[in-house]
Amino acid sequence: MTIDEVTRPALHLDRRAYQPLLEEFDYRVDEIEGQLPKDLTGTLYRIGPGKHQVGRTLLHNVFDGDGMVSQFTLDGSSVRFRNRYVRTKHFNHGLTSNRIKYRGVGTQIPGGPLANFLRLPGNVANTNVIQHDGELLALWEMGKPHRLHPDTLDTLGEYDFDGRLGYLGAFSAHPKWDPDTGEMYNFGLDLLPSPRIRTYKVDTLGKLHPLASVPMLDLVWTHDFALTKRYMVFVLDPLVANIPKLALGTHSIIDSLDFKSGKATRFLLVPRDGGTPRIVEHAALLHFHVTNAYDDGDDVVIDLVRFDSRWRDIRASAGEINMNDADPFTAPASTLMRYRIGAAGRVTEQPLVTQSVEFPQYDWRLSTREHRYTYLAGQADTDGPHNAIVKVDHHTDAITTCRLGASAVGEPLFIPRTPDAAEDDGWLLAVNHQLEEHRSQLIIFDARDIERGPMATAWLSHHIPWGFHGTFTHRVAVAGSPIPLPDELPAL
Repeated sequence: MTIDEVTRPALHLDRRAYQPLLEEFDYRVDEIEGQLPKDLTGTLYRIGPGKHQVGRTLLHNVFDGDGMVSQFTLDGSSVRFRNRYVRTKHFNHGLTSNRIKYRGVGTQIPGGPLANFLRLPGNVANTNVIQHDGELLALWEMGKPHRLHPDTLDTLGEYDFDGRLGYLGAFSAHPKWDPDTGEMYNFGLDLLPSPRIRTYKVDTLGKLHPLASVPMLDLVWTHDFALTKRYMVFVLDPLVANIPKLALGTHSIIDSLDFKSGKATRFLLVPRDGGTPRIVEHAALLHFHVTNAYDDGDDVVIDLVRFDSRWRDIRASAGEINMNDADPFTAPASTLMRYRIGAAGRVTEQPLVTQSVEFPQYDWRLSTREHRYTYLAGQADTDGPHNAIVKVDHHTDAITTCRLGASAVGEPLFIPRTPDAAEDDGWLLAVNHQLEEHRSQLIIFDARDIERGPMATAWLSHHIPWGFHGTFTHRVAVAGSPIPLPDELPAL
């Protein structure tokens, strides 16, 4: 499938990372440098905004792009690539119209406040892709998941866990799994009838069970959470929604969020057994992503990437897609931090990495437990996008880095060599966009020695636009499954 190209402004080299991919491919990757690990078999799924346009009308906010899933199938000797757009209502509308019909996170419907009054953003299914109970789901946290075929990536429709998500159906893009039980935990932010966080558990049979519903006096936006043996752990920054702006439609969703530095960040501990939630306050901080959390006696420890840039700068940079006068892109300044929440309510903090990093990952088998290693996308230079893979040893404080040159690299996922392999004994997989060649590559590292560089690099014939998150499964997707024409897909 090919989508019509539109005239675009000339961009700085680093802004190639956001250029759209307007075709859908299915091919065996012929250009591979190094040696693919024979024991690394399965399928890597990645997702992100693949294009920022409705028909020939350009969009400008990174969060408003249509979700595109990339599939890398590894059989131990070859790599096969496939990409597919999620057939959301927003995407399907853009195939036949140049008119913006759905409000976005940073995009308003033309027509002023009246056109946007009480309108929620359209679900673009662009933030994460997960597997649970045999289902492949594309997530976008303000709405319901979209179910995808794990081989063809066909969109099979919205997924609401047999109606248990409710009317709004908010399901966060960052669920967490208990490695002992296999249960998935997640949450949703509700606006109506009153602001609250709704928490869920999904059992190993795919049935969703509501847990605590926590009212919020201030409607704050939060993107991620962590899981310990006892708690669902939320870090609620004072990123507060201006309700009149939001509801009346005078401002976009993202422009309705104000960072209140005079307010506290609240650590919300929601007991997994259904007990009373606990709130501990701390000085205001700003973050998107957490790494892991665990109980240490009566204390709770949580790691996250704290932004050191101002909210207004982060918000502004998110709205520079397809802009003629956009400055060169620079990743926000950030620090990998550790917070310890004491039983008496005292919070202590410890910086772990002062180099600007994002998309923290670890060995998922250690969820709810103390982990030794964290893997991140890092900024090797003083400005520009993330162009390095960074590994942190929390026992020795050693930090190792693999620099990737003029690149924009995404989240590194750790895959253990065997089910019972030691922590760090496995591979790191990441998608990297080589900006000068304007081509993307799947890079595979031996996690124990990332400074040697990739042990294998699979070069695509094109680029993949900068994306967000993904997952790996040892199930090998069926090669050559046909891609149906758009009119053969189920309507949404």
